[in-house]
Amino acid sequence: MFTGIVEETGRIRQILMAGNSGKIRIEARKVLEGTKEGDSIAVNGVCLTVTSLGQDEFTADIMAETYRRSGLGQQKAGDLVNLERAMAADGRFGGHIMSGHIDGTGVIESMRREENAVWVSVRTKPEILRLIVEKGSVGIDGISLTVAAVSDRGFKVSVIPHTGEETTLLKKKPGDLVNLENDIVGKYVEKLLGTGKADQKESSSGLTMDFLKEYGI
Repeated sequence: MFTGIVEETGRIRQILMAGNSGKIRIEARKVLEGTKEGDSIAVNGVCLTVTSLGQDEFTADIMAETYRRSGLGQQKAGDLVNLERAMAADGRFGGHIMSGHIDGTGVIESMRREENAVWVSVRTKPEILRLIVEKGSVGIDGISLTVAAVSDRGFKVSVIPHTGEETTLLKKKPGDLVNLENDIVGKYVEKLLGTGKADQKESSSGLTMDFLKEYGI
């Protein structure tokens, strides 16, 4: 489990893909503290298992599902990536609940500065967009961000200076791919209500939108 509060940016030293799977080797420092083989580290929001550790690097496997769902397999040596260790049980929950299981990707459409913040517009697929709500949370490349606006083709977030300095997001440009993770709470609500299809009004559990409204949910 992760929070979307990036601890540091690392640099890819090597990425070896054979078909849709492979290995990635990443230069890092802070996230190596207390880390051992078998631990989880989120790399641009993708939960990866550490397979080996060096003095200033770690290695992880990339499986085919990760390649299909994320943009990780398209990265190259020298690229910067956002890194976060799995949340400690006694840690602060500064972002929102993130699993590190990417739902899909989006494309940056534009970046526009407004005083001290930067508006980032992201275009994505309807199946991801349907679970994104204004003032809700979304994970972009492993960064916990608040959705500021939603349209029928994408959404916008406003990035504060600290987030811009501590992550890779504002180093990207229009046309670049980003990994997206929907809020896990929304995914469970959709599953329980059976609202994944527009014509499905009631889930097998009997929960309906009218029922929830009646009880103030």
